[in-house]
Amino acid sequence: MDTQDERITRLEETVAHQMRVIEELSDQLTEQWKVVEQTRAKLDRLTERFLSLEEQGLEAPAITRPPHY
Repeated sequence: MDTQDERITRLEETVAHQMRVIEELSDQLTEQWKVVEQTRAKLDRLTERFLSLEEQGLEAPAITRPPHY
């Protein structure tokens, strides 16, 4: 049977391990959030550019005679 000191030591080791894992996960989450924000900003810029190009393309072309006439 484990002594109380051994149980406490195992619990402290478990808590220390879990704290380290939580810190690592938090760091990874922070990095992923930065990537998401960068991707969102790029998407916003691309959307604005696409809409601008789409508006330019909606202008009716001038009616002109083809050069071979």
